[in-house]
Amino acid sequence: MKVLIVVVYYLPSTVSCAKLIHDLAGEMINNGHEVSVVTTDESITGSVNISNENRMKIVRVQAGRIKSASRPIRLLNECMLSFTIWRKARNYFLRNRYDLVIYYSPTIFFGPLVKKLKQLYSCPSYLILRDIFPQWALDSGVLRKGLLYSFFKWIERINYDAADHIGLESPGNLNYFLKNFPDKKNQLELLYNWTSLAEEKLPATDFRIRLGLEGKVVFFYGGNIGVAQDMDNIIRLAIGMKNEPDAYFLLVGDGSEVSRLVSIIKKEGLSNISIHPSVNQQIYLSMLDEFDVGLITLDRNLKTFNFPGKMLGYMFHLMPILASINEGNDLKAVLDEHEAGLVSVNGNDEDLYNNAMKLLRDKFLRERTGRNGRRLLEEMFSVGHAAGQIMSHFIGK
Repeated sequence: MKVLIVVVYYLPSTVSCAKLIHDLAGEMINNGHEVSVVTTDESITGSVNISNENRMKIVRVQAGRIKSASRPIRLLNECMLSFTIWRKARNYFLRNRYDLVIYYSPTIFFGPLVKKLKQLYSCPSYLILRDIFPQWALDSGVLRKGLLYSFFKWIERINYDAADHIGLESPGNLNYFLKNFPDKKNQLELLYNWTSLAEEKLPATDFRIRLGLEGKVVFFYGGNIGVAQDMDNIIRLAIGMKNEPDAYFLLVGDGSEVSRLVSIIKKEGLSNISIHPSVNQQIYLSMLDEFDVGLITLDRNLKTFNFPGKMLGYMFHLMPILASINEGNDLKAVLDEHEAGLVSVNGNDEDLYNNAMKLLRDKFLRERTGRNGRRLLEEMFSVGHAAGQIMSHFIGK
């Protein structure tokens, strides 16, 4: 089959969806399919850049700043995504035909584009839904019910209506969807996040030396630094452990909360935590190989549940997971059952502190938990399983 994948971020971005889609596309190519990826890229100079990379065609569209933009600019650019991509890549879409469109959310604004592509190609679509927006924004206090919330709900419905099948990342999200969108019942399935299990040769890095972290246990966070992550959770942990000379917190990424968090770190005079800008994918993976504990944090008020994509990188690189998540999230049961991490509910700072101290003081616990995480990854989150599950809806039909 000829498959078109539409996603906001793709490599070299370190946003988790970039690696997820890269691994998925590669697996589909290995299975004999022809894959193209349409994505946005604010760094290109022209309207569209088309390249051949890793046996697939990558179509990058200049759609303005999104992740690094202020909220009003991001909202404007995201609202225009379908229109912008269609207008700038229209000639490409008309010259090429596809048998299947796969699209990834977030963002919720691909619905009109996918609907147009389905009509153009007379083909089905599959939505990989990793983020139930605007619900999480309402839960975390970013949004209140009103005109803007109603607008987002309208766009959300357009996004879902463009899909023939919708893959949700956790049992909790599946239950949420069945309750709130019962008309979609026959289109839903559980589709866990995934990663390639292939070993890559990574560039040698010396961040531990460059950052003066020799002899320290480094608690590492990589990815978006925004409201839904509630990074104040980690700041509070760093404050609680500021007298532990062997502990250090390294946060790598961009997002709307970075400047505010940097101000808090300076105000508190913390020397055991720092925020490093995003790095390219290869350097990011090398950092995972170099540091000790992988951090996951989710806002306590969220009513939807996810398995953050960064978790897969941690497990691949044998990093034990220290997680502080919203109550009821399925992630706790999975990590507890497989002893792949220590998990607390966000807001219980004492539990988070105690778990962090266990991992800080016990090297053997870190090693055992990291090995367990790798086994869990191989059993439950392989890209081969995900690709086969998606394509099973369309092969031979």
